[in-house]
Amino acid sequence: MAHDTDPWLTEPHHLFASAPVLLLTLATGAVDAISFLALGGVFTSVMTANLALLGLSVGSRQLPLAGHSLLAITGYVCGVLLGSRITVLRTGPRWTGARCALLVETVVLGGATVAWVLWGGAPHSGGRLALLAVMSVAMGVQGGAVRAAGAPGLSTTYLTGALTGALTSLMTTGRLQWDNAVLVLVLMAGAALGGLMLTQARPAAVGLPAALVAAALVLSFVVPPPRRT
Repeated sequence: MAHDTDPWLTEPHHLFASAPVLLLTLATGAVDAISFLALGGVFTSVMTANLALLGLSVGSRQLPLAGHSLLAITGYVCGVLLGSRITVLRTGPRWTGARCALLVETVVLGGATVAWVLWGGAPHSGGRLALLAVMSVAMGVQGGAVRAAGAPGLSTTYLTGALTGALTSLMTTGRLQWDNAVLVLVLMAGAALGGLMLTQARPAAVGLPAALVAAALVLSFVVPPPRRT
């Protein structure tokens, strides 16, 4: 079913079909940069790092960092459960489960954008915690949706596997997995954009990933189905 209705996820190697995936990855990098730099020094999608930070902070008795890490992990877990559940629900031919999940993510990030703007890009401590939780949920929704509906191994939120796969393929077959390499580079570009927005246009920073996810959702509707052979 996913192969027929979500070619932008199941056929990511096609350049045009990859565009929504690239936009989602770009958004991930931007959200992670914003959360790390402005919301407590933790990530919204890199749970391996957050788990390590949680252990480190507990061992070194850095309770604020432990709280931030645990909050981000909890939000992400809730988002994955929600996103994957939405994705497998029976929906119409146009509004597939994956698209519904992206709509939820867009709404969540849109709400975070409104709150961020109202705080002038400088939320108080409680606001930072709320935004960290909400944005972690958004990344979890994306991760769960892509994992549930996408091609095997495809991810737009955790890319250690993509980096490992690209390098392993290079050394074992002599061929670089360009799709994985591009995703890693796009993630870095998103993080750079997120950091740039914080320094140059801080009140609009959270609006960047929200707009990217919305654009990915819109573009997914115009991706042609894969050709049958």
